[in-house]
Amino acid sequence: MEFKDYYQTLGVARDAPADEVKRAYRKLARKYHPDVSKEKDASERMKEVNEAWAVLGDPEKRAAYDKLGSGPQPGQDFRPPPDWDQGFEYSGRGFSPEEAAGFSDFFSEIFGRTGRAGGFSRAHAGDHHARVLLDLEDSFTGPTRQISLQAPKVDGEGRLTLETRTLNVKIPKGIREGQLIRLAGQGAALRGERNPGDLLLEVGFRPHPRLVPAGRDLHTTIPVAPWEAALGAVVPVELPGSTVNVRIPPGAEPGRQLRVRGKGFPSDPPGDLYFDIRIVAPPAETDRAKELYEGLRNETGFDPRKEWRQGT
Repeated sequence: MEFKDYYQTLGVARDAPADEVKRAYRKLARKYHPDVSKEKDASERMKEVNEAWAVLGDPEKRAAYDKLGSGPQPGQDFRPPPDWDQGFEYSGRGFSPEEAAGFSDFFSEIFGRTGRAGGFSRAHAGDHHARVLLDLEDSFTGPTRQISLQAPKVDGEGRLTLETRTLNVKIPKGIREGQLIRLAGQGAALRGERNPGDLLLEVGFRPHPRLVPAGRDLHTTIPVAPWEAALGAVVPVELPGSTVNVRIPPGAEPGRQLRVRGKGFPSDPPGDLYFDIRIVAPPAETDRAKELYEGLRNETGFDPRKEWRQGT
């Protein structure tokens, strides 16, 4: 995916006020409009200008775009950093698929992602949206967290600023990735509306050192010793707030996936815990350890590459 420098497309500085951005767009629109332009690439240039205006002419999209930074160069291969848009508060204004038709892959990746997060998909008038990151443990304990959000605003001089507000949010126990926390009355109060809209927080989780969420379920990898895999064992696995004893069956092979029912997220119904087995061999760092390894080799005659050579 190629990075798009929308400021370069319109020929304005990154700190240009809103009226300067609008003037630049109108000037280029007159120059490249296919109905009047004599430029041979007018149609393609007009698409680029319209896309740049769709972003820089909207304070929310411009603020999101600015957060990506100014380092990438136009045409350079680019992927947005993970969770770059978390903590941004949006009003829900956006484009329909028909209106966005013809925009670049870069636009779709950046603002389509925000749309999937609720940032640009309208639910009710006055509703605001934001993506927030929680710790996986929060779903198990249901704490109250202090969450800071930034909302784009245009000041009296037409320059883009970010206003920060902090809320104390009760995290529902069992919340999963992609679900929404609705805060009634924390959206915008629109003219003519009696009550303000709501604030919808879409939940994501920060990476956990051992557990990977998948819907209601949790996935993990359990390291086991060779004798535990061969003979079977009961291995304690720490979960948020509890420990579950997992039975490793005799003869367990690497990559085998096992399941413990009801030990995933504490939702209704609760999810399951899936774990893969990873066999970890102890190092032969002493003479006795080497002797034991040699005895095991001689006793079993085990050939780990037999099936590999046979292509099975």
